[in-house]
Amino acid sequence: MIQVQHELDVRPILRAGGEPFTVIMDAVKKLGSGQALRLLATFEPIPLYGVLAKKGFAHAAREIGDGDWEVVFTPTAALASPQKAQPVGSTGGSAASPGWPEPSCHLDNRDLEPPEPLVRTLAAVEELRPGEVLSALLCREPVFLLPKLNERGHEWRGGFEADGKTYRLVVRKGAGKEAAA
Repeated sequence: MIQVQHELDVRPILRAGGEPFTVIMDAVKKLGSGQALRLLATFEPIPLYGVLAKKGFAHAAREIGDGDWEVVFTPTAALASPQKAQPVGSTGGSAASPGWPEPSCHLDNRDLEPPEPLVRTLAAVEELRPGEVLSALLCREPVFLLPKLNERGHEWRGGFEADGKTYRLVVRKGAGKEAAA
């Protein structure tokens, strides 16, 4: 079960020209079992994703305005149960959205060379109806795919499985920017 998340706002440190890495890692060490960390920063901390993935955390990132970002780092053990999983990525809406429907499409992109996993996943998402969910297995964190999903208004969850080699990505198709305009 996921506990109440701990919040850490490093924006003042960053705006003062400081480096918050030690503060973040200290906060991670102090988390309780199954507890998530909600991090607020002045940029998307992409390098931190890999560091915390190795420590057993998946991430959910979204821009919250004025260039600031909210990233929720959730222990991957807490993500093992789909009914209790928290969104691991989001564009718009709450980062604590309730459960998603079961995926209607499953992709295994682990044996493909870049950029084929990105191309194949985006094409499959485009075939979904708004609200439908796709599941994809990847051999690495899809750092170039995730911003493209965000740009298109889709929500996503993702993280490394216990083997540390398989990245599971779950995408819920959004209405799309063209539909919202």
